[in-house]
Parts: sequence; C-alpha cells; structure tokens
Amino acid sequence: MEMLSNFGLGLATAVTPEALLFCFIGVTVGTFVGVLPGVGAMAAISLALPMTYHLDPTYALIMLAGIFYGSQYGGSTASILLNLPGSITNAVTCLDGYPMAQNGKAGVALFVTAIASFIGSSFAIVIVMGFAPMIAEAALNFSSYEYFAVMLMGLIAASTLSSGSPMKGLAAVVLGVTIGIAGTDVTSGQYRFTFGLQGLSDGVNLVAIAMGLFGISEIVTNIGRGPGERGVIGKVTLRSMFPSREEWRRFWGPAGRGSVVGSAIGALPGIGPVLSAFMAYLLEKKVSREPSKFGKGAIEGITAPEAANNAAVQAGFIPTLSLGIPGDAVMALMLGAMMIHGIVPGPLFMTEYPEMFWGLIMSFWIGNILLLVLNIPLNGLWVRMLKIPYHVLYPAILVFICIGVYSARNSVFDIYVALAFGLLGYLMNMMRYPTAPLLLGFVLGPLLEEHFRRSMLLSRGEFGAFMDRPLSAIFLIVTAGLMAFAGFTLLRQMRARKRQRALAASGGSV
Repeated sequence: MEMLSNFGLGLATAVTPEALLFCFIGVTVGTFVGVLPGVGAMAAISLALPMTYHLDPTYALIMLAGIFYGSQYGGSTASILLNLPGSITNAVTCLDGYPMAQNGKAGVALFVTAIASFIGSSFAIVIVMGFAPMIAEAALNFSSYEYFAVMLMGLIAASTLSSGSPMKGLAAVVLGVTIGIAGTDVTSGQYRFTFGLQGLSDGVNLVAIAMGLFGISEIVTNIGRGPGERGVIGKVTLRSMFPSREEWRRFWGPAGRGSVVGSAIGALPGIGPVLSAFMAYLLEKKVSREPSKFGKGAIEGITAPEAANNAAVQAGFIPTLSLGIPGDAVMALMLGAMMIHGIVPGPLFMTEYPEMFWGLIMSFWIGNILLLVLNIPLNGLWVRMLKIPYHVLYPAILVFICIGVYSARNSVFDIYVALAFGLLGYLMNMMRYPTAPLLLGFVLGPLLEEHFRRSMLLSRGEFGAFMDRPLSAIFLIVTAGLMAFAGFTLLRQMRARKRQRALAASGGSV
C-alpha cells in the first residue's frame, strides 16, 4: 500500500502542467543534442543548468534528467546514419548501425534503437522504483567511514573500468580531486590553490569545467572535420522503418539481456552507461550462433547496446539519489545541480523530498513515451538537421556556452576558465586521457576529503578504524582489487609493447 501511495504521489507531481512542460523541453533538447555529433548531454546540461536557478527544484531536475536520457535516444541516430556517435555511449552502435544503413536498412535500425531504448529504460525504471528505497534504508547506517570508502571505490572504478588505460584514468581522477579542493577550506577558512586569483576563492565553477571539457573541446575537435567525413544520407520514410518478422524474432532476446546488463552496471557508482553498452555488445557476440555477422549489420549489435546504455542511464539514479554517489560524469553534474538548489541527495532524500523523488521517477515514464513520439515519426526531421553545416552550428553553440558560463556566477573569469578547460579537454582527448574521471574527481573530491577528515577525528587518527567496520572494509577491499587489476593491465600493456619493439627490431621475424 505504501508503494501505491508513493506512485500516486509521484504521478500527481509528474502530470502537473509545469512538470509536463519541462519534461517535454528536456527530452526534446536531449534528443536534439544527441542527434548532433560533438555536442552531447554534458554540454547541454551544463548550458541548461544556469537556466534552472529560478525554477522549482523538482521541475529543474525533471528537465535536466530529460536532457540526459533523451540524448541517449538521439545519439544513436548519428551513429547509424553518419558512423559518428552523438556521444561516447553510442559509439558501439556504429559497429553494426552504420553497416545496416549502408545495406539499405537505416529506417529499420532507427526504429529498432528507439524501441530497444524504451525497453531498456522501462526495465531500469522498475529497478529504480523497487530497489532505490531499499538501498537508501540500508544507507541510513552509513557513517563517514563507509561514505569515504564507497566514494573512493567509485572514483577508482570510474578510472580503472572505463575504456582506455587505467593509469590515465587514475591520473585524470587525481587531477580532478586536486582541482576540486581549490578554493576556501571549509574547516579553516584558508584559501587553497587559488594562486592569488580572486575568481578561485569560491572554487572552480562546475558549469565552466563541464562546458569546457565536454562542450568547447568537442567543438574544437569537430571543426577540423570536413563535410565528406559526415557522410550523405538519403531519405528515411516511416514505411521503411518497420522490421520484418525475422528481425523481430532476433530483437527480443538482445533487448532483454541488454536491459539486465545495463541496469546492473548502471546501478554501480562510478561506471556509467559506456561500459554497459560495450559489455552488452560483447555478451551478444559471445552467445550468438553466428558471431561473424557482427560488424556487418547485425540487428543484435544495435539492440543490446542501445537497451543497455539507456537502462544504465536510468539505473544511474539509484546511487545518485539514494547514496549521493554519481554513477558517471553526467550524474556528477546532476548531483552538483541539486546541491546548487540546496538539496543534498542521500539516504534521507526520499523521506525529506518524497514529491521530488517519486515525481522524478514517474516523469521517467512520461519522458520515455514522449521520446518514442519524437524518435519514430520525426526521424526524418532529425536526418535533415544532421545536414546543417558545422561551420554554421558551432559559433552559435559557443555563444550559448559563454552566456551559460557567465550567468552561473556573473563572472567573466569563469568564461576564461571554460576556455582553459576546453583546451585541456582537447589535449586530453588527443593524448587519449579520459575526461569523465576528471569531472567525477572534481565533484567527489571535496566530499571525499570531508568524510576522511571526519573519520580521522572520530578515530583519533587511527587508519585501522576503516577496517573495523564491515561495510567500509568490503569497499576498501574491492578498491584494492580494482587497483590490482589496474596494475595487472598496465603490466600486460608494457609486456605487449616490449614484444612489439622486439619484433620491430628483428625485422618482423619470429
């Protein structure tokens, strides 16, 4: 009965005219930025964040969440039509989506990804509704020891389990933590790492960092691409979208498995939808009777990852709302947005703000239904938008970024910060350093320091106190395992490079 009461409370909040309006705005903007390569949910949420300052926090969160999961729907469109993912989470969709488009199945691929995204999202929403309250109730027993341990585990997981070199991920996390502790020390009131700059006295602006790392850097990267690299797409009709009976038969299994994989991985702090999409793809390739068809236009190759990344996005709200631990970089930005409104997610969030929590959950259902309406009948519109010349698009995006950064704190200094982080993000991308762990480190760094200092005060400086508490000890053991995994991966990479150098020195002979 209590669950039904919560559903009714959430539905009453989600169907108000204001909530419906901002949900519609969020999913529409999210789909649009997902379709356009090089923009992404991070830049869109960063741009929209200053606009939410004067909104009711519930409506602001509904809109920002709509941008997030809406971008996952739209991101597959560019992956299929142009072989250019709208965001990194849709990168694996290129492997089979673009070959399907080349084989004359672009309409089927677009339709299938929309349905798979809806199934994955719906499954994860059920998981959030059922398990988030349980996790929050268990988290009421968390102390600073457990919070420090789980945050440390999340940061290490984000860096070691993401794609690329674990060592580069760890370096990005350390840099983010270092940037996060700049500003005024909340305990002593002293300035730290401000270098005499008054603009850094309150710390580095989250909006400026996000827009620089994920907005400006991507624009700089995409400016150098010629029109030929973006491909030429023909007309996609509504009739051409419907799959055949055989394609429907091959659709349901991957959609279900991808939803489970995405929900399980998305609920873990610090991992996010990128890894879930790749794992779902690898799982389908492993269980398939014809693994050779993957990469040539297999419908399973787009169904599983799209269901997985959308499920992971929705499941990512479990650690964010119930523990205050973001699942990925976008969730870290969502966490920062809630803190700006004076709301601190955690175990008490559902009891202190039940209308907001359940209203957000019920808005997920509404938003996903709206996304079906936007992504199936209007695919032709999104295709035409992809033909906008990038040299026309990027100046407008830069103007909006500057306006958004300035309006956050009315500071010109923050615009320079965004430009600096745009350059940093571009260099990190060029050198294959992941930028998402940096943002996670920036958001969680001050909280990590706060709980560590509090733990040291409670234990009178005894580090062993972390191992005296079972949950804290488990989290730290898992963290140690992740570090060992990173070390093993680095050692294996060094041995592989050594063998390649030896092979090159011998002239290719074995």
